[in-house]
Amino acid sequence: MLAASIEMKSSVFSKAVWNQYLIFFYSITHISTGIQLLFSLMSSLLYAEISENIGQNILYNFFTGRYHKPVDENRIFMFVDMKDSTTIAEKLGHKMYFKLLRDYYKSFSDAILKNYGVVYQYVGDEIVITWKLNTGLKDNHCIKCFFDMKIALQKQKNYFQKKYNFIPDFKAALHFGQVTAGEIGALKKDIFFTGDVLNTTARILSYTNTYNADLLISENSIKKLSLGERYKVINKGQHQLKGKEQPITIYEIKKV
Repeated sequence: MLAASIEMKSSVFSKAVWNQYLIFFYSITHISTGIQLLFSLMSSLLYAEISENIGQNILYNFFTGRYHKPVDENRIFMFVDMKDSTTIAEKLGHKMYFKLLRDYYKSFSDAILKNYGVVYQYVGDEIVITWKLNTGLKDNHCIKCFFDMKIALQKQKNYFQKKYNFIPDFKAALHFGQVTAGEIGALKKDIFFTGDVLNTTARILSYTNTYNADLLISENSIKKLSLGERYKVINKGQHQLKGKEQPITIYEIKKV
């Protein structure tokens, strides 16, 4: 209508402009444009919904065929585990505990995206986050992600207290190494990572209870990072992890 008004040098409310608009409205140009826009909108919504369900960048990787054949990558993994989850589940019951987990994971979303992390798996009350090595090391994204998640959860403490009469907390372990990545599965396709780094990270996580620590990290990861004065690094000594021939030195990281 505005275009017709300018073209005809007449008021938007004039009969001639309205007639011109009606001619356009019922034209094949308008109908075809509407169909194209509808198709684009539906395609975008479908892509967004599928991507949200199977994970960030996973659908893109399927389309591009990045993992059709197994590839070796250097990746950082962070295993995040809720504290006292068994006790909480018993107190809340299955349905309320499920709702708690849903809200708990949702509170981490912005922190993970902000620090370029990718959710690899949800395993009960545990979430596995991963970065390509360079992405995770840049600006200490892998470390910042942990503390941003802490802040995000703290901001929601009143909500959790009111709804569940409980404020959840978590601990984490961080390690990096080489993994083989590729598509796996026949009935359900998934991107799968395999390598010693995953087992080692899980073993490091078990020591968070031993030292009552929130974040433990391997020595080789510490050497890759440039933490500066914002973080305090505490040596927890060497440990012979199950299945490892060589002992590994573990560090605790705290924010100053």
